[in-house]
Amino acid sequence: MTRILIVGLVAVLAGPGQAQQATPQAVDAPRFEGIDRLMTEAIAAGLTPGGVVLVGHGDEVVFEKAYGQRAVVPSAEPMTVDTIFDLASLTKVVATTTAVMQLVEQGRVRINDSVATHIPGFDRHGKGAITVRQLLTHVSGLRPDVDLHPWQGYDAAIELAREEVPTSAPGERFVYSDINFFLLGDIVARVAGVPLDRYVEREIFQPLAMTDTGFNPPASKLARIAPTERCDKMAPWPCDTPDAPPLRGVVHDPTARRMAGVAGPPGLFGTARDLSRFARMLLNGGRLGTAQVLSAPTVARMTTPATPPTILPSVRGLGWDIDTSFSSNRGELFPIGSYGHTGFTGTSIWIDPSARTYVIFLSSRLHPDGKGDVTPLRGRVATVAAAALNTQRDATRMTGTDFTVAPPGAPVAVTSPALARAAALVDTSVASGIDVLARDGFASLKGKRVGLVTNHTGRAANGATTIDLLHKAAGVQLVSLFSPEHGIRGILDVDVPSARDEQTGLPIHSLYGDTRRPTEAMLQGLDTMVIDLQDVGVRFYTYAATMGYVMEEAAKRNIAVVVLDRPNPINGWQIEGPAADEPFVGFNAYLPNIPVRHGMTLGELAKLFNDEKKIGAALTVVAMANWRRDYWYDQTGLAWVNPSPNMRNLNQATLYPGIGAIEYSNISVGRGTDQPFEQIGAPWIDGRALATALNERGLPGIRFYPMAFTPTSSKYAKQACEGIFMMITNRAALQPVRVGLEIAGVLWKLYGDQYRMENTDRLVGSTQALARVRAGEDPARVAAAWITPEARWRLLRAKYLLYK
Repeated sequence: MTRILIVGLVAVLAGPGQAQQATPQAVDAPRFEGIDRLMTEAIAAGLTPGGVVLVGHGDEVVFEKAYGQRAVVPSAEPMTVDTIFDLASLTKVVATTTAVMQLVEQGRVRINDSVATHIPGFDRHGKGAITVRQLLTHVSGLRPDVDLHPWQGYDAAIELAREEVPTSAPGERFVYSDINFFLLGDIVARVAGVPLDRYVEREIFQPLAMTDTGFNPPASKLARIAPTERCDKMAPWPCDTPDAPPLRGVVHDPTARRMAGVAGPPGLFGTARDLSRFARMLLNGGRLGTAQVLSAPTVARMTTPATPPTILPSVRGLGWDIDTSFSSNRGELFPIGSYGHTGFTGTSIWIDPSARTYVIFLSSRLHPDGKGDVTPLRGRVATVAAAALNTQRDATRMTGTDFTVAPPGAPVAVTSPALARAAALVDTSVASGIDVLARDGFASLKGKRVGLVTNHTGRAANGATTIDLLHKAAGVQLVSLFSPEHGIRGILDVDVPSARDEQTGLPIHSLYGDTRRPTEAMLQGLDTMVIDLQDVGVRFYTYAATMGYVMEEAAKRNIAVVVLDRPNPINGWQIEGPAADEPFVGFNAYLPNIPVRHGMTLGELAKLFNDEKKIGAALTVVAMANWRRDYWYDQTGLAWVNPSPNMRNLNQATLYPGIGAIEYSNISVGRGTDQPFEQIGAPWIDGRALATALNERGLPGIRFYPMAFTPTSSKYAKQACEGIFMMITNRAALQPVRVGLEIAGVLWKLYGDQYRMENTDRLVGSTQALARVRAGEDPARVAAAWITPEARWRLLRAKYLLYK
């Protein structure tokens, strides 16, 4: 077999504590040919202009190669193995986590310290219980990042973090958050008495001779730095400056840029060779040559599972990723028990301590236009590298943990009873309130005369309707039915008449016709009202107000209320939009302080309504089993049933908070077509121009393309319309209410008075927001002002949440 030497592997220059040099090793060329093929194909497909791949085994570098171009604008530059990259979130583990753990070793920080112990004032808004451990493991309950409304400076970022309101209790949910890590970076600076960049240079990079690694690289290294996206240095996210030069030596992340380039989440620049030295230090128990950066127990502590069992199946170490939705760079062959991290700019490191192997992948995939994507590529390169080195894939027991590490694709064995219960929970489909009630034999309704507010969405997991289940339940007397908007079968878009149910013969009282409240006559002879409706998680969807009105009328007559809970289909933690102005409180906004996207279930809203409006109903909420706040509907195991005639899939529900909000203007939102709320248009719109203008805004999680359609009913029935179709690219990043506002802003800019939004504030709920858009203000700035009502809502709703 032909054997070659991979060249370019001379060890780094001598420095303090330098270990024996990593030398090139003879390897079988065909074993690494797969990396060549993958990189060549990715570059040809425009996924990245180039990259550097380095593979190590123990103290030896066995593969190192540069591919493609370092830069393509303003002129082409070939990639070299000593190229310096914006490492993005590799900063979290290479700099920030390592620094924190050094301070832990010194007894100056404890993992279970309250963050407020080190950052005065952080205990505002219920954050006093958040710990350093929860920051390191991304279970603090904080959002992914602070808002990018106009602010500037390091101190401003810390003050924004002080004012954050948690989206969940600490330890309940895994949410990858940059706020966590710029707080950790601030703790390092406060405890060490020097800024983060000076501390890590002195305590980590100099001892390890990582001579090309650091924050805010000097001008002397500029020629070797891979540029990222075309962007004005002070531009907000996203970069919307296509004529600007690419960022070079300036951190791409907008929050870090505003913090003068030194932040705990991103900010670090470095080379593959420097990261190789860092990986070898970890494999050697914290030591490289004479430099002892960490102790061996500390390395083991931060690279074994540290997340609570409540967030299974996500598993994180302290700072390091082990097995989460962000672990695709592990590839197919590295076992769980290995660890690593990725960076937004296209960087990755993965380390397998059992095989003493590591893979470093560095690219600048955002260069030059921000459109590259190396997510699958990183994992495939890792797979080829693991196979080439015969990575040990047998299951390996991880000492001191509750996990038995198994090969990828095999289930993780769980040995402790607590984790076993958590794993069982993860593997169990959600049971809605009616299923829980039926499981308990309808005990709470025995001997009751019941009125049922429901429609076609009220059904059990086996397809049986709530009407039939209660009608047949022993000891329960179902007396009458009440229908909300869209009727008992969910097919009407007009006022709903009263009638009789064909199957049971029971009377159906309409709550969306002559009255929207149950009357004295309707409630006569009842002692319990049961509510079973599938909401969509949006303030102006009328089922919540119907529930509130029923609770009010029932309380007046000492009639108990039972709410059978169901999932919020667009998850229970993301909150967005303005609170409703007082004039708009009513059927489309039951309370004034609810944002458009409220992040609660109907049962949780019932508890909040009852207390905050002082209704005084005898309320029982039959909670779901196994539902989690971070679940989208497609993660519940429940069948989708259209909550209303034009809410036909989860994509439409996801877009609805923004597209529904602007529906009262003179555009079609797709009613009368096969894809309502996924497309908008009008006879006077140029679809190509609208799509181009919206795509130029670079909104996260969504793209737009021109579309033509002719509605068969509703607005512009039988008239040809041009407009846009909306394609969700990342639903977690999507801000649908802002999308609606952005569409309104672009329509106003392109068409002026031809676009009439006089009635739009009725659903948006804010006259001021739309007035600012009409005045030509940037919708991003308008949306940023929602942070205050959103924060107030998080505080208000916290005590009413039923689920983690």
